[in-house]
This record gives sequence, C-alpha cells and structure tokens, in this order.
Amino acid sequence: MGFDTNKLEWLRAPERYMVEDGRIEITTEPGTDLWQRTYYHFRNDNAPVLQMETEEKFFSFTVKTDFSGARHRFDQCGIVMYLDSENWLKGSVEYENGEFQHLGSVVTNHGYSDWATTAIPAGIKTMWYRFSRREDDYRVECSQDGEHFTQMRVCHMWEGGGPIRFGVYACSPEESSFTAVFTDMEITECRWLAHDGQAPDEE
Repeated sequence: MGFDTNKLEWLRAPERYMVEDGRIEITTEPGTDLWQRTYYHFRNDNAPVLQMETEEKFFSFTVKTDFSGARHRFDQCGIVMYLDSENWLKGSVEYENGEFQHLGSVVTNHGYSDWATTAIPAGIKTMWYRFSRREDDYRVECSQDGEHFTQMRVCHMWEGGGPIRFGVYACSPEESSFTAVFTDMEITECRWLAHDGQAPDEE
C-alpha cells in the first residue's frame, strides 16, 4: 500500500513546513508540546500534527525521522495518533543534552499522559518508527536501520476503536526551533501478528 501525502491534514500547521511526495519537513516553534496533567501538573496541547484519517482496523505505518537539527532540551519529532486533546499517543526521540537523549512513547487516555523511556546516545540522529493497529489496541516499534524493529510499547486506547487519525509531529517545548525531516513513509498490512499464546478470556 502506498502513502499519499495528499490525504494528510494539518492540526495546528506551523509557520514553516514542506510537504511533498516522499518527504515532509516541519520547522518547530518555541513552546510547543503535547502533554496532559500527569506528574508535571500542566497541560500543553499546541504541537503541530500532520495526519490522515482511516477506518481500517488492521494496518502498520512506518516512517523514518531525521532530527539531526535538534540541539535543545526536549526538542522532539516522531509518530502520532491524535484523536483529541485528551486521547492520543506519540513515539519519538527527545533531545536531552550532548551525552544522551530519550527514546520513548507517551500514551494519553482520558486526559492523563504516561511516558515510557530509555536513554540512547546523543549521537543517534535518525530513527524509524512503526505504528500498528489491531482494532483498539496499538503497538509502537523503533528501528535504527529500517529493517530490524524493536517493540517500544503495546497499549489500549479507550477511544481508539473507531475511525482514527495518525501521522507525524514535531515540537520544541522550550525556547528553541529545529527542522524535523520525515521520509520512507509506508502503509502496509498489519505487521503486528495475532497473538499465538494464551487464548483470550471468554466474555
């Protein structure tokens, strides 16, 4: 299956961006982020998001991100599924300092975010992500070469059983700006296979 950039729609388009076949560039603006309540006790819902809508219940979306321009704490870019301000998920690399950065994912259900992370070297400047849907359950994976993917998270989205929107985002929560580049975008049959272990409970 192909990935048609003509189907993408902006939520909060940034001042500077480029969208063409096979390549997207987003230049972030200072003070932009996605977060809801948990731990930090603030809500920030102003990051630019570029998405398409689908009713397909089983698929995978893959994209390569280049964040070599990130130089300031919390600069980030990656994949996103943004349903509304209180229900969304994202996967990204978030710059921390010259030694390390955070590879992680955030799941926000009913207005509360969580953040699962691992530290990776600051020298990593590109990352592939694969976002997979199986009805109202989702998986986020990452890869440094676009071939071998590692699971980052499996999650349930309480409002994610119907039509959804998914795509890419970039933001700079503090006083900074960089240009995030997205390439190698592809939609395929679901690469997240049905579970072959313990049988589901009867309902």
